[in-house]
Parts: sequence; structure tokens; C-alpha cells
Amino acid sequence: MRNISLGNTYWSRVFNWLMLMSLGILLAACGGGGGDPTIDGGSGGGTAGSVPAAVSVSLQGANGVASNTVSSTAALTARAVVLDQNGAGVANALVTFVADAALVALTPANGGALTDAKGVATVTMRPASSAASGAGKITATVTQSASTTVISGEANYQVSSAAASKASISISLLNTSGTNSNTLSSATPLTGVALVKDQNGAALANALVVFATNNDTLALLAPSSGTVLTNTNGEARVILRPVSLAAAGAGTLTAAVVLNGTTTSSTINYAVGATALTFGNIAFESASLDAYGSTQVALDVLSNGVKYTDQSIAVNFSSTCVAAGKATFATAVQTASGTARATYRDLGCGINDVISATASGVTGSRSATLAIAAPQPASIQFTSAVPSDKSIVIRGQGGLLRSETATLKFRAFDTFNNPLQGLKVSFEKTDINAQVDLAPTLASTDANGEVTTSVSSRDTPLSFRIRAKFTTAAGREISTLSDTIVVSTGTPVQKAFSLSISDSNVEGLDVDTNGSAPSATVNVAMGDKFGNPVADGTPVVFQSNVGVVGSASRGGCTSVNGACSVDFRSQEPRSPVPNTPATVCNRVASDSTRAGVGTICASTSDGTAVPILASISFFISGSEPGRVLRDNALVVTKNVVNDLGIVSWTVPKVFTLRISDVNGNPMPSGTRIEVANITNATSSGVSPPAVQKVFPDSAVANNVDQGTSHIVTVAAPVETCSPKTATFNVNVITPRLLTTSYPFKLTFTCQ
Repeated sequence: MRNISLGNTYWSRVFNWLMLMSLGILLAACGGGGGDPTIDGGSGGGTAGSVPAAVSVSLQGANGVASNTVSSTAALTARAVVLDQNGAGVANALVTFVADAALVALTPANGGALTDAKGVATVTMRPASSAASGAGKITATVTQSASTTVISGEANYQVSSAAASKASISISLLNTSGTNSNTLSSATPLTGVALVKDQNGAALANALVVFATNNDTLALLAPSSGTVLTNTNGEARVILRPVSLAAAGAGTLTAAVVLNGTTTSSTINYAVGATALTFGNIAFESASLDAYGSTQVALDVLSNGVKYTDQSIAVNFSSTCVAAGKATFATAVQTASGTARATYRDLGCGINDVISATASGVTGSRSATLAIAAPQPASIQFTSAVPSDKSIVIRGQGGLLRSETATLKFRAFDTFNNPLQGLKVSFEKTDINAQVDLAPTLASTDANGEVTTSVSSRDTPLSFRIRAKFTTAAGREISTLSDTIVVSTGTPVQKAFSLSISDSNVEGLDVDTNGSAPSATVNVAMGDKFGNPVADGTPVVFQSNVGVVGSASRGGCTSVNGACSVDFRSQEPRSPVPNTPATVCNRVASDSTRAGVGTICASTSDGTAVPILASISFFISGSEPGRVLRDNALVVTKNVVNDLGIVSWTVPKVFTLRISDVNGNPMPSGTRIEVANITNATSSGVSPPAVQKVFPDSAVANNVDQGTSHIVTVAAPVETCSPKTATFNVNVITPRLLTTSYPFKLTFTCQ
């Protein structure tokens, strides 16, 4: 039989279990009826220290009615119930409510609340602002004390923006110290403050307030539109200032706001008092100025004899010297502490300058005289002559671009190297016997320090200079000389009439001018009987019996520095016909009668019936050789190989080619003569390698060849002698790249 002693471990455990069961039955018998511990009137109670197991959230409006809509006129209560695992409410648990801060504001603000004895915690929800609108979610969370487990519940809500149905507005006027005042002056602007509230008396933000005054001759608003939005405090502000210092009277300021089609306004009266201002006396830091000196100018603005400092006044200054550009001075200066100050700087005015001041709103004006010393003369310079080439013609020879009078300009400077106005300058000829007329002999410099005189020619060509001078206050004479002026006849003479052409054998018998580039340039140079260039603008006329000479606008040119030029262009007619057209030149001497020779005539006039003229002949050369002679005897052909015979290996073959065009004239200048395609031989080239410029020789009969000669050298190759036959071509290449080729062969022997 088992021992039942309490000391036995097994029976000890059985005894303890029976005691616990008996205690539980006793407690159940004494606990009373059950119920939902979260409902008011229930007989259950929360258990402090229990572990939260569940959280539920509900939303209630006024009188505890379930609702999920919150507005500025209807707040919500968020209600969280915390239960343990047995469904009993957990008391004294910390519940944290979280919602979108842009939509709602919670009370308390941190969203924290403790559960009551029934496990219930609440917070109040209101719209975050009057503009808040939308839907959101509120969450309630509880953290189990024995672990880090977070238990939460949530509920959805929406925010309805409750627009104000009407607004109220009141207006007040404040001075700069912020106290109420309706007295307006230039010294004391006022601030109009409109306060806008909704139907509940709450400040209405972002409402448009319109301010207006009934008399715009009294006061101005800032901003000038008078429209302002209320701030978060429901306030809108404007600044009210007098229209001018002289404005005076009374007016009304109105502020109006429109809400939901209803206009509400408020008014307040104000008074404007005029401010009487006057000037003090203009004061100079220095009573007088040296030339180019400076001084400070000061002027007080007074009110009742005292400096006016309530606001800055714009003072307008003017002076005779400033208007003339002879001084600098600020034309508009703002007062500082009641005084307008500016610096006056002389720029060589040299007179007693009257300085005047005026200002809007200030009675009367002020003037004062500042004595300024005149600048002292220091130098005079010759600056220009007209005509610019300093050349005039003798009396009676003037005309287009030819003057009989020269205008000379000088410029005077003071000690500061600035142009000096009003200085008397005298003029004289350096050679008192010079046959020219000078006028005026005395003149005064202008605002730029410039002074002019004129010189006219008589009947004698010569050169001369003019002296300009003045005397300083100390008695010192200062002078300068003009450049040398030349008096010439200015008309051309036959002996000084020269004609030339840039190319004597032009490629033009078979081709036209290449594009806009001329075939040649025809130049004429002219001088007078004293060997001086003729006056600019002397006209020259050109004529040609071949091609075209001149330009589309004129068939000639006018001289510059005694010369001018025109273009010659090769084209039809290509075969010159002597003395056609008839020119002043071929009336004197016949044109060349040689085939392929053109003649250009240039002429001008000295004002008499006898023209001044010159003509020049030149070749119109063909682009293909008409005849090629070897050593002036044998005709070279281009279609058959020309045999040069047999030569010793050690002796170079040297031969001459005389090349001319179809008319027996030279090939175009610049035509190249080249050895090409050479085999079994070497060549040291052709001399000369190109056709030079060759003018027609009038002493040679028309049927005599005037082509050019070129020496060709061909040698055996640099190697051991072995009989062989060399072949090569001689190419004739014109400037227009037209090529004619002549084949040759040469046999080398070793004997």
C-alpha cells in the first residue's frame, strides 16, 4: 500500500491542484453576472495590467451618433476600445492616434490617450484648416508591455470644407507707430487695415479685399490697384499717402469683400493736411572755381523754417554751363536729412554760371552764381585740309573734283589738353609773296576748339604753307604750320599721257574671258605740264577694235592720283579690222594691220579742241600652235612621230622649237612648254619653259613669224651604254589649259 504522507512529492502536487480548483469555484460563486465591459452600464470592468490583444476604432459625431464626416462645424470623436485575449477591456493602456495632419487636427495634439476602466480611449478630430478637404484614415495603436508587439485598429473619415456663406468686414487706419489715426500727411502715411471674418466670427484667409478712396486728388494707395488678399489672420492692408505735398482736404477709404455673390463693405474717413515747404539758400563749398575745378553745392528744404526730414524731396538743379555741356552736375538730387547735396564739376565753361533749383511741392525756386575762371590756351594744331590731297588747281581750271580753293582747319587746346572755345586765332602766309589769297586772317575757335581759313589760287602753280597763331595772356606767341598745299594746273598734257596693258599676248583668238576675271587690265597715267599728277576725276575714254574694253556703266574711267584703269575682255570680234571703229587715235595713226593684233585707243581732253590720246597694240593669240619649226627649218607635226635621228650615248640632243599661233604670232603669255612621257632618256627641261609677254613689232612685216623660241635638251639615261630608242612628247599648254602634244623619237648608239 502507497504511503499518502504530504511529504511524498506526488501527493504534494495533487493537494496543491485540489486547493487551486476549490479557490476558483469560490471566486466564480462571488463574481456576479457577466457582460460587455465596454458598454456603459455593463457590470464588467477593465483589468489593469492585462495584456492588450485587440484594438477597434469607431467614429462618432454629436450626441454619440456614428459618423465619418468631419467639418469646421461638425467635429468627430475617434473612439478606440482595447481588449485582452479574454475580451475584457484593458484599463490604463496608452493609445496613440495618427491621422493625416494636412486634413485633420487632433485634440490632444499629440494624439495620445489612456484607456479608461472599460478600456476606452478617445480623441477629437477637426479640419486642419478651412481649406482642408478629402478622405483619410485614423489609426489607433497600442504596444504590449511585455513585448514589442504593436496592436492597431483603424477607421476611415472624410473632411468636408465648410465654405463660409457670408463675411463681415471692418476697417481701421493706423499710423506708423501702429495706433489708430485718420490724419494723413506726407510725413505720416497711414495703413488701412481691413479685418474679414466668416459667419462664425472666424478669420477668413485668402479673401479678396478691394480698397478705394473717393477722392484720388487727395490720396494714393499702395498697391495702386487697391486689391489685397487677407492673410491667415483675415487681415488685408494698403498704404495711404497724399498725392502731393500741397494736397489738403478730407476723404473716405472704403474696403469691400465679395463672398458667395454677396458684397460686404466698410468705410472710414480721413483728413489730409498740406505741408508748406520752402528753400533755404544755395551754398557753395568754394565761392569760385579754377578752370576744371569742382565744388559741392548744398540746398536745404525747410518747413516752417526748419529742415524738412519727414520724407525725401527730389530737388531739380539746372545751369547754363551744364546745358552747354561745359559742366557736369546732377540734375535731380534727393534730400537727405533735409538737404540736397551734389558735386559741380567745370569742363572749361569759363563764365559766371547761374545755378537754379526747383522741386515739386516746394514754394518758389532758388538761384546762385558761381564764378568760374576761364581755361588758359596752351597749343594749336593743324588738323585737316579740304581737298584731302592738299592740291588745288590754278584759277580758272576748277571743275568736277578739281577745286581752286583749299579749306584749312586748326584746333586749339587749353592747359588740360581740352578743346578751347572762343580763342582768337590769326592766319598768315609763311611766304608773304606766295601768289594765293588768304581769308579770313582772323577767326575765333568754336565749341570744339576748331577754327578754319581758306586759301584760293591765282594764276601761278606753286606750293605754300599757312601759319596759325595766337598770343597768351602772358604775351607769349604760340603758332603752328599747315601741311604743304600745292597749286597745279591740274589738266593733262600730251607728253605726260601714258597708256599700257598688263598682257601683250592675250589668249583670246579661240576662247572668251574666263568668268569675271579680265583678260588684261588697261592702265592710263596722266600728268600736267609741271610733271604733277592731274586732278582727281579727270575722265579718260577707251575704244577697241577687238573684244570689249571698259565696264557696263562706262567705257572709260576717272583718275585718282593721276591714274585709272579699265578691264579688257576677250570675245567677239576676235579678228581686228584696222581703223574700225573710227577713233581719235586712228585719225592720227592707222591701227595695226597685222592679223591677230588688236588696238586700244585712250583719250582725254585739256579743255581745248585738240584731244590728248594714246594707242597700244597687242596680240590676240590662239590657243593652238599654228606652226612649230625645229631649228628654224623643219616643220614639227603632231600626228606623226618626229624623228630626231641618231646621237651618241654621251652627247645630249639639243634642239630649238619655234612656236607660233595660226597668225604667226606668239602663243598666249604664260603658255608652258614641257617634255612629257619620256622613255629610255632623260630631259633637263625646256628653256624658257613658258611663253613670255611679247608686244607686236611694228617694224616687222606682217608675214614674218613673231613666235617664240624654246630650247629642248634630251640625254641618254644614266646607265651603262646600250643602243636604244627614246620616245617623248613636247606639250604646249596654254593658260586656259588647252594642250597640244608633239611626239618625238631619238636613237642612242654606243659609238
